[in-house]
Amino acid sequence: MTGNQFVRRLTAVLVVVWGAATVVFIVLRVVPGSAVDQISGLYGTAEQRVETRRQLGLDHSIFYQYWLYLKGALRFDFGRSFYSGRPVTDILVDTMPVTIELAIAAGLIMLTWGILAGSTAAVFRNTKVDVGLRGLAAVFFSIPWFFSGVLLLILFTSVWKVLPGFGRLPPTMTYEPTTHFVLLDAVIQGRPELVWPWLSHILLPAAAIGLTTGGYIARITRASFLEVTSQDYIRTARSKGMTRRQLFRVHVSRNAALPIVAVAGLQVGALLGGAVVAEVVFSYPGVGKLMVDAINRRDYPVVQGAAFVVAMCYVLVNVATESSYPWLDPRLRR
Repeated sequence: MTGNQFVRRLTAVLVVVWGAATVVFIVLRVVPGSAVDQISGLYGTAEQRVETRRQLGLDHSIFYQYWLYLKGALRFDFGRSFYSGRPVTDILVDTMPVTIELAIAAGLIMLTWGILAGSTAAVFRNTKVDVGLRGLAAVFFSIPWFFSGVLLLILFTSVWKVLPGFGRLPPTMTYEPTTHFVLLDAVIQGRPELVWPWLSHILLPAAAIGLTTGGYIARITRASFLEVTSQDYIRTARSKGMTRRQLFRVHVSRNAALPIVAVAGLQVGALLGGAVVAEVVFSYPGVGKLMVDAINRRDYPVVQGAAFVVAMCYVLVNVATESSYPWLDPRLRR
């Protein structure tokens, strides 16, 4: 990467994050209701409302509040929650690993079933297997996240009763986080008994996101594999006696990977957006549920800090995805 490319990419990251932060700041103050209304309640006197506004720092002009927000965001200091009084940064340190775990689990499900279904459909092109897998991918891709979450919740917790439906760990299990990543803490603390309860709780919300987003990955994978297999060098390799398995492993898989990686990187936004829905449906204590609760209470600092961090994660993952293109396709290095 040249110096100019690095500067352009860094500028794009800053502009996108700044835009997301600005939109959230404006929307919070435009929608009906305010933090003062939520805290003072229906029976708060005029004097109490004025004092509450002063204590929350909302008595300043909107431009000064915006300046304080941006200045603090550059230092990752988003102020304190209007309700708990805790620094927003500390709250995000507690909840962001939960959402990252969920997004990674959903991403693994998305890639595993999406690539497997798409490549299998390409191998058995124009057969019943191909038609069935394409139909299944279309169905999953068309299902809204909240519907898939509720459907899985009903099936696996109420009908079959094989998986827990709510929370991150059983309420009876004690857990003092070290890194706030359960799997990592289980290794550090020497507590293997944490692993299965955590896996059983994360499986349903991760599947609700991963199965739906994986439908699109399956379609892209099939199209990419078919495009590569139609190239002249593939026909030449086949004519030289290379088996189908060797052909896919040596030539097809890597050459078909670029569009799959590109789409998978773009699906990070879908994974984060789906995490918000899944965390609410399954009462999973991540940033998504934190944001929804904070929006309902008009807890401005929490919403602004969470939105800023989520936007930053989304942009950085897309930059990392774009940086992997030259490694996947040597022609792009030129």
